[in-house]
Amino acid sequence: MSNQTTHQKIALVTGANKGIGRAAAEQLAAMGMMVLIGARDPQRGEEAAAALRAAGTDAHAITLDVTDQVSVRAAAKQIEASFGYLDILINNAGITGSGQVSPADATDQIPSTVDLDMVRAVFETNVFGVITVTNAMLPLLRRSPAPRIVNVSSHAASLTLTSDPDGPFTALLPSAAYNPSKSALSALTVQYANELRKDGVLVNAVAPGYVDTDSNNHTGHLTPAQGAAVLVRLATVGADGPTAGFFSEDGPLPW
Repeated sequence: MSNQTTHQKIALVTGANKGIGRAAAEQLAAMGMMVLIGARDPQRGEEAAAALRAAGTDAHAITLDVTDQVSVRAAAKQIEASFGYLDILINNAGITGSGQVSPADATDQIPSTVDLDMVRAVFETNVFGVITVTNAMLPLLRRSPAPRIVNVSSHAASLTLTSDPDGPFTALLPSAAYNPSKSALSALTVQYANELRKDGVLVNAVAPGYVDTDSNNHTGHLTPAQGAAVLVRLATVGADGPTAGFFSEDGPLPW
């Protein structure tokens, strides 16, 4: 047998103990991959992994706090020692900064009155955390025959959509934390893609849509499984797939 036919794909999903991340992990596991459930809380991570194993799939919990470099480095060492490589990294862990509220009620995000500490906390997770995890996992991804990185963003990251006075975001509150953090993530995605293109690492950003999760106080109209579909699609594209792109389930999105 060739290495290609015997190679079991391994995917790490951060923030995978619930919501979109867990749904993506479930879908990847159902495809026969080994899925690593990245979670800050070891107990919640293990509970999620155990549930996937009970369903007959291969899942393991990895304790990982994207804002803690020591935690991230330890996770990378654990993955290397246990498995030796990584094929897929889905940077899903993220926060809104406003807690469990509907976006319509996130008045603390309004630019002229925003608390800078909140903005810093959001960027620490949504931007700097992605850099921390990606850089720690890159040596493992480089050992894959088809490495893929997916950064979970939002339609709200699109400057084109959010700047349109007649567009779909007109009625939403302005945001100085969450939306700009996801716009920064778009820029970061392109720069990683440009650097890693020559190595065959495909890097894309995705917008799951308005999904029913804790982060929006369950006001979303899509299920986590529906939102996760685009994550999984970009995580499993072939060698001729896109890189440096921004996609929803319906196709490319404007920057």
